[in-house]
Amino acid sequence: MVRLFKYTSFMAIIACLLWSSAFAAIKIGLQYTTPLHFAGIRFLLAGLLVLPFCGSPEKYICQIKDNYRTVLLVAVLQTTLLYTLFYQGLQLLPGAVAAIIIGTQPLIIAFVAHFVSDAERMTMRKGVSLAMGLTGVAVIALDRGELSVEGGMALVGIGLLLLSNLSAAMGNLMVSKRTANIFPLVLNSAQLVVGGLLLLLLSFLVEDGVAIVYPAEYYYSLAWLSVLSALALSIWFNLLKIEGINVSDLNIWKFLIPLSGACLSWLLLDGESPDTATLAGMIAIAFSLLILNMPRKKFNR
Repeated sequence: MVRLFKYTSFMAIIACLLWSSAFAAIKIGLQYTTPLHFAGIRFLLAGLLVLPFCGSPEKYICQIKDNYRTVLLVAVLQTTLLYTLFYQGLQLLPGAVAAIIIGTQPLIIAFVAHFVSDAERMTMRKGVSLAMGLTGVAVIALDRGELSVEGGMALVGIGLLLLSNLSAAMGNLMVSKRTANIFPLVLNSAQLVVGGLLLLLLSFLVEDGVAIVYPAEYYYSLAWLSVLSALALSIWFNLLKIEGINVSDLNIWKFLIPLSGACLSWLLLDGESPDTATLAGMIAIAFSLLILNMPRKKFNR
């Protein structure tokens, strides 16, 4: 059990570190194209990258045929709907506000899981961990931008990002609880391909036309995003399928993403350096993860 816990924690950290590297690559790619088109190509390529690791083509197709409704539902929740809401909400909000709302994802997942699964009830330990983690996210976000929300469209943006988090929660719970008959890598590959194609189709309907030829840095960013999506989501889907792993506990590790993102900014961007507020936010996140992983007997359930 201890070995399984260490493995799960290590792999969750790897997945979150991969996701934290996405922000810079997305910023580069979106200089040259539209959000949904870029995301559609990214996830389609990511699904194709996972394909060689899914076993024989016959078994791959057979599992998809037997579970096509599940694949479609996960694709819509985990990729198409999530990222459509995410990008549309992001455009309506200041960066600091958006970062805080996005950072509520572990809290929303824990809240939803509390009501849909008896094994995922909220506890004091989990509640304190979530509060500390969300505080850390807020401190880091506020240090990087002003907290200002004005006008009805800003409220729409908040609503869209909250719905994006809700879609992520339902997708995670679907993968964890209702996909026993399909191999995690097959599910991930198929849902990425389907979700990416749906995003591309949607982009043709709602976004302006895009270029055909792009500069090299666009392709570099697209390649990295495709690889990290294939790796991070494959790791995450495998973790969600491990017996005894709580979806809400696993998602608290996502508080590492803004922490790691800040560290990458210090390392890679000119003019970025550690400051007191960001370090305080990092300490709060570190404490949230320590609390999560303390022996449960220290907290009343």
